[in-house]
Parts: sequence; C-alpha cells; structure tokens
Amino acid sequence: MPANEALLSEVPFFQLLDGDERKELATVLDEAAVKKGETLFKFGDPGDSLYLVSKGEMELYVKDHTGEKIVLTVAKPGEMFGELSLLDNGPRTATALALEDTELLRLDRGDLLLFLRKKPDAALDMLTVMGQRMRQAGAMLRERVSRNANEEIAGELTWVQKLANFIAEFSGSMTFLFINAAIFFIWIAANILLNSGVVPDARAFDPFPFGLLTMAVSLEAIFLSIFVLLAQNLQAAKDHIRSDIEYQVNLKAELEVAQLHEKVDDLHAEVLARLHNLEKMAGK
Repeated sequence: MPANEALLSEVPFFQLLDGDERKELATVLDEAAVKKGETLFKFGDPGDSLYLVSKGEMELYVKDHTGEKIVLTVAKPGEMFGELSLLDNGPRTATALALEDTELLRLDRGDLLLFLRKKPDAALDMLTVMGQRMRQAGAMLRERVSRNANEEIAGELTWVQKLANFIAEFSGSMTFLFINAAIFFIWIAANILLNSGVVPDARAFDPFPFGLLTMAVSLEAIFLSIFVLLAQNLQAAKDHIRSDIEYQVNLKAELEVAQLHEKVDDLHAEVLARLHNLEKMAGK
C-alpha cells in the first residue's frame, strides 16, 4: 500500500472510505513542509484545505478572552486538521504552529470536489464522520454558553434562600403594607373596645400600651431584616456574576480590535514588501 494511502487509512475522517476510494484520494494530495517555529496559518485566515501530518507535530491553539494561549490539540503523524475550512470555505478557527520540522499532505477544496465527482458514494461516508464531529462540537458549545446570572443563581438556591427571596419581595409590596395596617387597626380597636366596658364581662387581651403587639411587631421586624439581608446577599451574587460577564465581553471586544490591528499591520507590511519588489524590478 502506498504511503499516502496508508496514512489516509489511519485518519478517522477517511476511515469509512473503501480501499479504492482512498487510493483515488491519495493521488490528489499535495505535499507541504513547515519548519520548526513557523506558522502554517493564523486564526481568521482564509482557508480552503485540510492537512494530514505525515511527519513531525503541529500545534493548534487559540487565545481566550484574557489573551492567554489555549492549546486545542497537537496533531501528530496520521492526524488531520483544518477540515472545517475545507468543507465550508470559511476562515480558520485556530492557529497552526510547527513544533518541529513537519511534513504535511494537503487536500484543497478543488481536489476534493474532483474526487467526489469520481467517487460520489464517498461523500456520504465523509458526511457521516462530519456529523459525528458536529455532535461533539454541539455538546461542547452547550457547556460553554454565556452564563445568565438569574438562571445560574436560581439553579443553586436552597429552599430557605428561595423562601427568603420571596418574603423579601413580598415585604416590599403595597399588599404587605395594607395587611399590616389592617391587623394593627383591628388589634388596637378590639382592645380599646373590650377595655371600655361596652362588652359586659370582657377584658382586653392586650390593653394599652399594647405590649403584646409591640413584641410581635419587634419580632416581625427582626425576622424580616434577616430575610432582607439574605435576599441582598443573593442579589450581590447576581451582580458579581453580571460584572464578570460584562468584563469578559469588554475584554473580548478589545482583543478583537487588537487582532484587527494585527491583521492590518500584516497587510501593510506585505504591501510594502511587494512595492519594494516592484521598485527593484522597475530599476532593473
């Protein structure tokens, strides 16, 4: 079995292809070489090809919202990278850096289309593998969605905290005010009426200065203050999460602007280099 065909048989993306299909695909692969420390492509660069590592190692990484480097994977011999840009012809989703002198096999979009015209059945096999990749990517995205402060706090609340939150909200409503005003009015009016002798052989259960009512109101104030403090702690936790989310959004925006500046600088340097070459040619 030729070396390129044997390498394709080790790559999960092409394992569903039969021997003839892999042999046909091996004929359209191009060879490429990258020296240690060189960058094959950067995040956001246009791309229309995938690469297979035949020798050496390639590091795939991105930078997070703090600008720190996150290594996604290290592609070793027999492994593949860059397949997303091959299929959707979109920009690169990571930066590829050679950790050592590396030899690659390159498959571009045009060669893939020619191969699929000759072997149309291979398209279904490749779609099956990509479907599996998309399921894995979807699972990762569900774990990394932006946080909602209210939902995150609500999912961790105990029944005591939920009760405290409800009482704190209810105690700040007009309904709570009217209920307390009605109870106080009925309590005081009943005791005054019973103490005035209007009802024979009846005695006030809390005569003036209404000590029992005063004690009940004091206890109510103590418990309400505790519930309000608990609710304030929950609100402080929500505010902390919101501030973290806002910080991440602002930092990500700054990094995007910095990346745009970097791309503009690269384009500017490339234009100057080409102009310099043109001047040399014109001088000759």
